[in-house]
Amino acid sequence: MCGICGFFSKNRITEDELRIMNDTMIHRGPNDNGVELYPGKDGYTIGFAQRRLSINDLSPLGHQPMTSADDRISVVFNGEIYNFLELKEELKGYPFKSTCDTEVILAGYLKWGKDLPQHIHGMFAIALYDRETDELLLIRDRIGKKPLYYWYEAGNIVFGSELKPIMKCPGFKGDIRKSIIPRYLYQQYINAPESIFENVWQVEPGQMLVFKNGEVTKTGYWSIKEAYKKGSASMIEDYSEAKAGLKKRLQKSVADRMIADVPLGAFLSGGYDSSLITALAQEHSDSPVKTFSIGFNVPEYNEAEFAKKVAEHLGTDHTELYIDEAEMLELVDSIPDYYDEPFADESQIPTMLVCKLARQKVTVALSGDGGDEFFCGYNVYEHVAKARELDLLGGVVSGVGQIPVGKDKLLTKLPIKVQAVANNRDPETKTQISSPAYIPAAHALVTGIEEPDQKLTYEQYVNRRFGESGLFPCQYPVESSYEVDDWQVRRMLLDMDTYLPSDILVKMDRASMKYSLECRCPIMDTAVMEYSFSIPHGFKYMNGDKKHILKDIAYDYIPKELLDRPKKGFGVPMDAWLRGPLRDSLIDLSNESYLKKQGVFNPEYTSSFIRNYLEKGDGGASTGANFSRLSWSFLSFQKWYERYL
Repeated sequence: MCGICGFFSKNRITEDELRIMNDTMIHRGPNDNGVELYPGKDGYTIGFAQRRLSINDLSPLGHQPMTSADDRISVVFNGEIYNFLELKEELKGYPFKSTCDTEVILAGYLKWGKDLPQHIHGMFAIALYDRETDELLLIRDRIGKKPLYYWYEAGNIVFGSELKPIMKCPGFKGDIRKSIIPRYLYQQYINAPESIFENVWQVEPGQMLVFKNGEVTKTGYWSIKEAYKKGSASMIEDYSEAKAGLKKRLQKSVADRMIADVPLGAFLSGGYDSSLITALAQEHSDSPVKTFSIGFNVPEYNEAEFAKKVAEHLGTDHTELYIDEAEMLELVDSIPDYYDEPFADESQIPTMLVCKLARQKVTVALSGDGGDEFFCGYNVYEHVAKARELDLLGGVVSGVGQIPVGKDKLLTKLPIKVQAVANNRDPETKTQISSPAYIPAAHALVTGIEEPDQKLTYEQYVNRRFGESGLFPCQYPVESSYEVDDWQVRRMLLDMDTYLPSDILVKMDRASMKYSLECRCPIMDTAVMEYSFSIPHGFKYMNGDKKHILKDIAYDYIPKELLDRPKKGFGVPMDAWLRGPLRDSLIDLSNESYLKKQGVFNPEYTSSFIRNYLEKGDGGASTGANFSRLSWSFLSFQKWYERYL
C-alpha cells in the first residue's frame, strides 16, 4: 500500500521538485520512498516516485520505483495484487528477487503486455513506463478501490494517488471546474472521470490510460455494465447452489486478503457485512482476530454493544472505543488535509476514528464495504421499489399538478413525497428520486437561479462530460445504458458505478491512509463481484428482506438474534453541528463579500440561503425542506478551498 506520483513531460521538473510532490503523501507510505527520473524520446523526461507502506516483503527488495530484470519496464504501484502467488507460478521464467507483488506486475507485463490488467486481481493504481514503446500506462483496478488522478495539458501528463502532489507540480494553475459544483453539492462527492480542477481527471475504474507522443488514449478492460450483462445471462436458479457458490468465493477472498507480513485485523460494526467478513477471517486464523469498533454515547447512533456480542460469539480479540461529539468535531478542520478534493459524506469522521483505533494494533484491516451495493442492502432500494409501484399514479398527479392555484401550481401544494414521485418523469433518472427543492437549490448556489437540471439523454450527457460547456446535471442521466427494467437492479448498478467508488471507497481510502492503515474489502473481490451478477435478484431481495442470501451465509456463523436489527450506520448530528459549533464558520464562509472575491458561488443567493437555513431550516424554500446536507456540502467545499486555494 503506497502513494505514487510522477510525470511524462517536456517541462523541466527536477528530482527535488518531484520529491516535494511525493512527500505530500507521506501518510500513505511512511516506511520508504523512492524518486527516479528517466530520459524519454523527443525531449520528454519521465519521473516516477512512491511513498511505501510496507505490507508484503518488508525488506529493501520491495523498494519502488522498481525496474524489470531486462531494464525495459519501470513501475510504481499502489495497492495489493491478491493472486500474485498464483501468478508467480505462472511466470516462473522471470528471475524474481523479492516476495512482494510489485515484481509480478513487471513479469506479467513482459509476458502479456497491455492484457496485464485481465490477469491481475486486487486493488491497484499502477504507473508503468515501457522504454521499448516509450509509453506510460496508468491502470486502475476494476471497482476503483485505489485512486489515480492525472493532469493532462499541452502534451504533458502528471499523475498522482491524490491531488496534493499534482497541486505541488511546477506550473499547476488550479482552476476550479465550476461545471460540476452543483452536482457535488447535491451528491456530496465528485465522480470519476471528473475532478475539482480543470484539465485534471481521474482514471476511471476498470480503465487503462496510455500516454504516447503527447496524446492520451483510454481503454476499458472491465466495467459494471459488461460484467452484469455477462453474469446475468447465466443465472443460477437453484438457491442452495447460489449460496454455496457465493460462500466459497467469499471464503477464498477473505483468505487471500489475510496474506500479510504485518499485523492484520477487521472492522466490526456488528452489522451483517462486517460480521460475516470477521467470521470468515476467524475461520482462517489460528488465533483470535483483532477486531475494532467505535461506540457513541448517543443510543440512536450506537452499535458498539452489538459488535461486542458478535465479537464474543466469534472469539475475537476485540477493542472498542466510545467517542463523544467533541472528539468528532475536532476532526472537522483536518478533513481537507486528507480529503484533498471537496467531499461531504459526514460519516468520514467516525470512519477516521475507527481507522485511528485500528492502527494502534494492526497495519491491515478487513472491511465489509460493497455488501449493500452488490446485495441490495440500502433503504433507498426499498424506496425505489415503492416508487416503481406508484409511477403510473405519479404521472397522473404530475399532469393534474400543473393546474394553477393562486400564484403557484397545484403540485407545489402537495406533500414533498408526492411531489417527488410526480416529478420523477425522466426515464434516464427514474431510480434517483429527489426532494423537489434540493436540485434547484444546488443549481442556484452557483448560478443564483433556481432552475432544475436539463433533461439530457445518455448520449447528450456523455457529450457534456467530454466536450460541451455548461453545468453537469445533479443526477446521472445514464439509466437507459444499463438495459435493465427492474428499478432496484438498475439503481444498484448505478450505485456501483458512482456512489461506491466515488463516495464509499474514497471515504475509506482517505480515512485509512490518514493513519497509514491498509483497508481490504473482500466483498469487492473480482470473483465475488462477477458471481453476484449470476445470482437472481430475488435471492438478494426476498419478500422484502434486503441482502437475504448474504444474511443467510452470516447465519451459518452467527445466531440470527445477534444480527437481526435495523441498520444504523456511522451517523453524526450534522444539523445540530451546523446550527451550533460550526455556525460561526458557516456564516463567515458564506459572507457575501467573501463570496464575491472567491468567484465560485452566487454571492447574493448563497449568503441568503445559508442565513435562511440557520434561521428557519429551509434555506428559504417553500417546501420546508431541511437543507443540512447542502449546507454541509457547501461548508466542506469552503474548508477545502480555504486550505488549498
